[in-house]
Amino acid sequence: MNKPVSKAQQAAEHLMRAHERRERFTRLPPELAPASVEEAYAIQEDFVALRAKRLGAAVGYKIALSSAAMRRYVGVDSPQAGVMFESTIRRSPARIRAADYVNLIVEFEIAVELADDLPAADAPFFRERVARAVGAVMPAIEIADDRGADYSRLAQHPLDLIADNTWNEGAVLGHPLADWRSLDLGKIHAAASINGAQVGEGVGAEAMGHPLDAVAWIADHLASRGHGLLRKEVVITGSLITSKRVKAGDLVRFELDGLDGVELRIE
Repeated sequence: MNKPVSKAQQAAEHLMRAHERRERFTRLPPELAPASVEEAYAIQEDFVALRAKRLGAAVGYKIALSSAAMRRYVGVDSPQAGVMFESTIRRSPARIRAADYVNLIVEFEIAVELADDLPAADAPFFRERVARAVGAVMPAIEIADDRGADYSRLAQHPLDLIADNTWNEGAVLGHPLADWRSLDLGKIHAAASINGAQVGEGVGAEAMGHPLDAVAWIADHLASRGHGLLRKEVVITGSLITSKRVKAGDLVRFELDGLDGVELRIE
């Protein structure tokens, strides 16, 4: 006898079809929409499992709505986590095709790579505990596809963003710096440019007060679902500069003081 398909699985399959058809991001049908954060992450897990068949294993995590201003705008009181897949992680300099996405956006972040596990049993986590597990720090450009979402309506269905894996389509990582402990990650200066023109500046504290606090938040989130953050996994810790739409022909650069820059060309 076939096992009944759960609501989360049905919602995940609905999302897969929407992505495959390049449909605009809209709220899930009422009968499939998550009624709680727990339901939203259950849908995300099933959706991630479907996407992993094509994109490879989960190798890292992202944080959406890492700033209080963005959380107020969307109408939630907590950041949101998403999963990154093996085939979507690129090293700088990287190239992608705009035509492979519905509505391409980029964000500018500090990424960390773990040298040791942060197991679920050790939760809750804190900045100093996370720091001991971080093997390298690097700049990152997140690649995302909002599929033409109407941002003014996100507050009406904010949990759908979780279900849709927070729109992540990967990241471009800069050169990892293993000797990072001399950097003040909370005060580190960031600057982004598109086609040579600066489009924003920020500091590390934009990532939930401190990038390592953001990593601790992800580790606690995973622990709440019975998972650990594992050695070699990468976390991009939240955008330091407002997200930008990009198009074919654009050259995107992101610089963090004390680190090599990261570059993405859109074809």
